[in-house]
Amino acid sequence: MALVQYLLVALVCVNLAYLAVTRLRTLTRITAVQGVLLAAMPLAVLGPDPHSHALILSLGVFAIKAIGFPWLLARTLSRLGGDPVIKPYLGFNLSLLAGVAGLLFSLWLETRLPFPPGLFPPLLFPAALTSIFSGLALVVARRKAITQVIGYLAAENGIFLLGVPLSAQGSVWLELSVLLDVFVAVFVMGIALHHINKTFESIDVGRFCSLRD
Repeated sequence: MALVQYLLVALVCVNLAYLAVTRLRTLTRITAVQGVLLAAMPLAVLGPDPHSHALILSLGVFAIKAIGFPWLLARTLSRLGGDPVIKPYLGFNLSLLAGVAGLLFSLWLETRLPFPPGLFPPLLFPAALTSIFSGLALVVARRKAITQVIGYLAAENGIFLLGVPLSAQGSVWLELSVLLDVFVAVFVMGIALHHINKTFESIDVGRFCSLRD
């Protein structure tokens, strides 16, 4: 269980780092780090004798979340070019403060919800909920469309983390189907970002308000 706690603390730090970085390329690397940590979670939760489906799930998560998604995001970012600095609607300090507030709320909520005994390891629920909060904060508080895609991925990673304890009951196919859905969503968003940049010469969603018929 000590390994699980170390991984969860690292995930919480990664979630808060999402809200503090100022460069898109750094944000993409953080997405890869989060993918590596998530890939280790099924094996860590099940202990030293993991079931085969947990191993398959970990390998699938590593291939998609730690390699596939970051590669697609980095490739899209290199094709779009332009200014790599993140332009926020909400300042970085306020965003980080909101992330800390979300973490404290998650810790409080964990003590209030009647979870079945032993369902979640300590700190797993707050780490997952903080990931969802951080992802939603990126979606609503950042101007770049590619940053909002990363926020969507971070929120989905939090949902995946909530499902990790269920991997012992053989939910691998459900989790892989969710990964496939997200893969398709990111692929479509990559195409959309390419065409937005090609047509409007910007991926700043704030400028879309100035469009006229």
